[in-house]
Amino acid sequence: MDDAVASELPYITGLRFHHLGLAVRQPERATRFLHALGYQLGEEVFDPLQNVKLAMAIHDNMPDVELIYPSGSGTGPLDLLLSAHTNGLVYHICYETDDLAKSLLAFKNSGAARLACILPPKSAVLFGGDPVSFYMVSGVGLIEIIDRNPSNGA
Repeated sequence: MDDAVASELPYITGLRFHHLGLAVRQPERATRFLHALGYQLGEEVFDPLQNVKLAMAIHDNMPDVELIYPSGSGTGPLDLLLSAHTNGLVYHICYETDDLAKSLLAFKNSGAARLACILPPKSAVLFGGDPVSFYMVSGVGLIEIIDRNPSNGA
């Protein structure tokens, strides 16, 4: 798409960048790398829905990074991804919104790309129970959306 066509599309409103999702098999290596860049790692949490462990890496001047790795007990959806990408992979971009339904409608109305829900909103332990949902965006890849105000109803 050229710039002239892109500039005529309406903006997708209501979404704010939150983090990049980094899937790794060996969290120690990723942690060492992130620390060397000046990131501070938050508390490790277990997500039973995905059977993974998670930690947020925060930096004052760089995008936050969600570190995602196998829990070590059983398998989960991450295992398939990591079997194809043994060195790890930044595999999703996360946004947050205060009104999921309105943001999804803005996305649809923008005509920028097709959006397919692959995981409807579910409570996320890493984000204080706020629901997260995952969408495949044609030509872009996987995005996650954190609903910061689930009482709006999606």
